[in-house]
Amino acid sequence: MVSRAKEVGPGRFRESAGRYYEDFEIGHVYELRHGRTPTETDNIWFSLLTMNQHPLHIDNVYGVGTEFGKPLVNSALTLAIVTGMSVSDVSQKTVANLGWDKVRLTAPVFAGDTIYAESEVIAKRESKSRPHHGIVTVRTSGKKSDGTVIMTFERSALIPMRGHAVDDRLDY
Repeated sequence: MVSRAKEVGPGRFRESAGRYYEDFEIGHVYELRHGRTPTETDNIWFSLLTMNQHPLHIDNVYGVGTEFGKPLVNSALTLAIVTGMSVSDVSQKTVANLGWDKVRLTAPVFAGDTIYAESEVIAKRESKSRPHHGIVTVRTSGKKSDGTVIMTFERSALIPMRGHAVDDRLDY
């Protein structure tokens, strides 16, 4: 996580996490650590909480009968995990996510697979409607620990410029 300390009083510092718009450069790649290993429980709870009752995610006997030989981790959970992994470095200061594009699921994920992610800055521009903000677009890849790419997507977010983030203004 990108973290800075801001002096808020004599000998007293407050953490400020995340990147400002000015910190992003096209072509930079942020490796997002630590990994996350979805469990069978994560998969079942997420599937049922989101009302996805497809047996491929919640029924071991059904999963054994598929080409995969076991249940798959729900792809929406995988997307949520990979997106979440990118928050600390890419979007901790974000005002709003503006969209996900080109989501591609390129390999199956099973309970017990450890996932890592990285994001490459592919575009940035100042906002036309929001002074002191910019739009940053990243291409994020989720990978298993063996390097197999399991998903890719592009995500755009509205990022404040230095001095204009919520945590720059709050005195808490």
